[in-house]
Amino acid sequence: MGNNPTHLPSFLPRVPEFITLHQITKTFPPNVVALDGVSVSFEAGEIHAVVGENGAGKSTLMKVLYGLYRPDRGQILLGNQSVRFHSANDAIAAGVGMVHQEILLIPEYTVWQNVVLGAEPRTRWGTLDVARARGAVQAKIDAFGFNIDPDAPVGELSVAARQKVEILKLLYRDVSVLILDEPTAVLTPLEVPQLFAELRRLRAAGKTILFISHHLDEVLELSDRITVLRRGKKVDTVPAASTSKSELARMMVGRELMFTARRAAQPKGEIILRVEGVYYRDKQGVSRLRDVSLTVRAGEIVGIAGVEGNGQYELVNVLVGLEHAEAGSIFINGHDLTHASILERRRHIAFVAQDRSKLAASVSASVAENAIMTHHRLNEMFARRRWRLDMRQAGAFTEQMRKQFTVAMSRPDQPFRALSGGNQQKVILGRELLLERPFLLLDQPTRGLDVGSTEYVREQIAQQRDAGRAILLISSDLEELFSLTDRIAVMYRGAIVADVPTAQTDLEQVGAWMLQGRNQRTAQSA
Repeated sequence: MGNNPTHLPSFLPRVPEFITLHQITKTFPPNVVALDGVSVSFEAGEIHAVVGENGAGKSTLMKVLYGLYRPDRGQILLGNQSVRFHSANDAIAAGVGMVHQEILLIPEYTVWQNVVLGAEPRTRWGTLDVARARGAVQAKIDAFGFNIDPDAPVGELSVAARQKVEILKLLYRDVSVLILDEPTAVLTPLEVPQLFAELRRLRAAGKTILFISHHLDEVLELSDRITVLRRGKKVDTVPAASTSKSELARMMVGRELMFTARRAAQPKGEIILRVEGVYYRDKQGVSRLRDVSLTVRAGEIVGIAGVEGNGQYELVNVLVGLEHAEAGSIFINGHDLTHASILERRRHIAFVAQDRSKLAASVSASVAENAIMTHHRLNEMFARRRWRLDMRQAGAFTEQMRKQFTVAMSRPDQPFRALSGGNQQKVILGRELLLERPFLLLDQPTRGLDVGSTEYVREQIAQQRDAGRAILLISSDLEELFSLTDRIAVMYRGAIVADVPTAQTDLEQVGAWMLQGRNQRTAQSA
């Protein structure tokens, strides 16, 4: 630890016996302490998970190790040698690589072209050595047991296969440490075990796997050791075999979590949402929704499952009026909204969009301005004179929301972007629930949230169901769908291929429908 840090010393081993982050501190302007003296070691050939709530410092810590952030204080040690990374290229040169949650590949290129891009072998004339490049990628595929065609265009691959390509990019560069950020976030239940098998093979080959995840069941299944962060500090590093989901959650949030949404059984009410034979084509003329029919009753939660890109996003846009169906009809509470404006639909629909920063909120505006969105057009209490807003009423409304939905904020005029992801979602969810509409449309409401915030949002959803709201829940988290919904509808290539009571199916069956569809749809329950 007393060694002076050097810039990528040439004598460093490619596979150090351990990596140590010692007393890492990182502060972002003006005074946000993301990491506060964090020390943790990662051993060669282990799978090590880093968990914590949103804002706990997980991603910041991994980005320090990967060279994307430079720490204000502290050391990175490979073995006993202190190093200083000035960029991600420095980290890769030292054998540390990172696969980000957003897959960054060129769809038109083949697998091998994407893998070698930026590190292409050259002939003596300076041109790309195609045979050597393709052969090197094939060798890595064979060595690590990846079932993937090097000549396949990446745009034609599944999400899971594209994730393999990202990992191959790092293996091609001979990294010994792979950092994965939420590696299962976009995978189906059938794809997750395949990824885990591949990661275990990498561990057996001597690679060190570090990964960030919100899914504690997966963390316990896959990892050897787990480091828990809370508010920028390390709580503990524990063997996975000697801890539990509840204990990890307690360390992460400082209290016990229930993990199940409590709800009372109740009979179905009247049909609130009726979608009949909806078709939709995008601006390029590609069919995105094909004969979609669906009902949701009062006091019922219907879940939509499907691999992303199979029509869920388009269905949401058609329901809220961002896009218009070329055929079919949409009724809410008996009102024909097929050709209605967005504002008219909002008189009947409460809507939580999946993208907080682009569609659900204005991050550059204040908390109060975000809290009264839609309300300011439908509730005269916010109109001081004509189109002029009464910001005093807006502040009072925001304060009511803060108390009712336990939003951690300093004042109504605080910038929305200053809130944590979980508190931003509380503002959005609270705003929509206070509209008190008969139909609640939720698109990925817990995506990117930590376990504490996720539990809170799921409790709110269950309470709305018990209050008699009709809820359509689109989620990529099948465990969430199974814990909350009364029925699950599966979308495949723009069509609903199954619509079954949740109690009459299971994760494996729904996952199979998501990947393969089915020849004959299951009849909707009455």
